[in-house]
Amino acid sequence: MRKWINAALLSAFVNLGCTPAAPDPAVPAPPAPPAPPVATHAAERAKATNFTLDHGALVLPAPIAFETDGTAPVAESEASLHFVVDYLEAKPDITLMRVEVHTDNDGANNDELSEKRAMAVARWLVSHGVKCQRIAPVGFGATKPIAGSMTHQTPEEKAQNRRVLFVNAALRGRSIGGMPIDGGGHIAGDTCN
Repeated sequence: MRKWINAALLSAFVNLGCTPAAPDPAVPAPPAPPAPPVATHAAERAKATNFTLDHGALVLPAPIAFETDGTAPVAESEASLHFVVDYLEAKPDITLMRVEVHTDNDGANNDELSEKRAMAVARWLVSHGVKCQRIAPVGFGATKPIAGSMTHQTPEEKAQNRRVLFVNAALRGRSIGGMPIDGGGHIAGDTCN
């Protein structure tokens, strides 16, 4: 009702040829309302609840990426990494998940690079609440290309071959499908040390 009265008074002033007084410049404008808080803590973000597997590997909302020759995942990968955390929280029967890191055929130290990347991803997961005993970081280097060959790859094929997979390796403490825990790659190290 107060807004209606103010509008009516303003209309009456204008109709009488009067103009309302200009606001006093000495009186400061009221402060702007505070910005809404940004969700930074895991409890504040929406947790994923729908998960899909493709041949035992978790299908991610977006790929995990690294800087060229870098080992730490880039910030844009965090949504997918949180997705993995949510999956493991929702699936306690998955007692071991293999973090597989694959590279393209560029460079001389692809095996070492993939192992360092696998360990960096595993440590990120552990730092975000996953028990270290549930993660097996494994590097494959360029040994399992999904596009092109091991010796010749186009730029598009190289991009497909650079990938991180999160594969269910053990269910209730038993290896899935009789496969070795390392999946044929090189264990990058112990995530608990």
